[in-house]
Amino acid sequence: MATAALRPLPELGAERLAAWRSGGGRLVDLLTEARQLGPVAGFRLGERQIVLVTGAEEVQQVLAKHPDAYVKHGHRAKVLLGDGLLCASGEPWRRQRRLLQPQFTGRGIRTYEPQIRAAVAGAAARWRAAAQRGEVREIDADLRYFSLEVIWRSLTAHPLDPATHERLISAGDSLARIPAFAPATGEAAVDFAEANEHADLAAAHAIALAGRAEEPVLLQVLLRAAAELPYYTERLVRDELMTLVVAGYETTATTLGWLFLLLDAHPEQRAWALAAGPAGSAERAAAIRALIDETLRLYPVAWLMPRHAAESGTLAGYPVEAGTTLLLCPYLTHRDPELWPDPEEFRPQRFTDAGRRPVQGAYYPFGLGPRACLGAQFAVREMALLLEELLPAYRVEIRDAPTDTGYAITVHPDGPLRAVLHAEES
Repeated sequence: MATAALRPLPELGAERLAAWRSGGGRLVDLLTEARQLGPVAGFRLGERQIVLVTGAEEVQQVLAKHPDAYVKHGHRAKVLLGDGLLCASGEPWRRQRRLLQPQFTGRGIRTYEPQIRAAVAGAAARWRAAAQRGEVREIDADLRYFSLEVIWRSLTAHPLDPATHERLISAGDSLARIPAFAPATGEAAVDFAEANEHADLAAAHAIALAGRAEEPVLLQVLLRAAAELPYYTERLVRDELMTLVVAGYETTATTLGWLFLLLDAHPEQRAWALAAGPAGSAERAAAIRALIDETLRLYPVAWLMPRHAAESGTLAGYPVEAGTTLLLCPYLTHRDPELWPDPEEFRPQRFTDAGRRPVQGAYYPFGLGPRACLGAQFAVREMALLLEELLPAYRVEIRDAPTDTGYAITVHPDGPLRAVLHAEES
């Protein structure tokens, strides 16, 4: 891939970067400004060249068409998740992905659906009791508990116990504090010593429970691999287990939190989804899926995806030197008015059959290409089952919404979601 006669990359100037640093601005503000330069834009952090990629075609090139040229170069969560699938690369990643892939197809997910439904029933019971008492409830804590219990039950066939819940929340909170891109923000590394202790205890407990399970559970897949494959060590079982738990629950819970915030501001969209068809119908299921998809458009699971240029080449006619850091930003791509009319509006109808489907590369809340999130279908299914139960039964009135958004490893409401649950007449 020759680099001669290429266009110069549009870049933010040194003065603008200095002003951003001195003003203590957020990384998202810097990237938003860089996005104004075009679908591919650059800036420098010290000696490091950064290329921001937000155009749909360019996203497709990096993530789907040339994943071996633009690779993951380590991962911010490796100190907690070790060599689990999220942090692995190369041939180890390919082996681990092949092992787990069948568990996250439609057929595989159906194996664990009874466990998801048991967690849904528990969440519904807690909300029913809260509605009867008329209490102001932190629903974000409820949603984290639900998403944790889903994966815990799927791994072990046992309900989540209080001690394990506390351990996993502690480990997850450490992960949530990881900065989106520390070279830009200058934030210090998170101390994971205590989180790793909690993770090790939780993993040991999960392995003991799965060994006694009388029905298929996800953790048995890992344990069989450890018994049969020389490279699948006990440590790798622990890392993979914690990747499935800690990296999965917070993103699901955060998406559900955003969705209830959006429905509080747009009650007509809840009414639209419920009016789409009766309970259990394909029409209502499609409308609920559209609510989820539109929430993920506005608040994608991973708002920033770093990649490393393994070799020199070109992207959209611009040179990209080997060693360059590329930042793909679904958060900005999903809000591009050239790709999404009225992008700041919450409009789930974009994702119904009657709406305009996004072009390739315009929508990637779970990533694209071979490294797209393995658990995407699982996460959407658990959210859909919960919403099918809770959405018609309760009107969620947010009493104390966070006034800011946090942009760490996930994009999240910067504070608890306090709400009153109003039971609807059936």
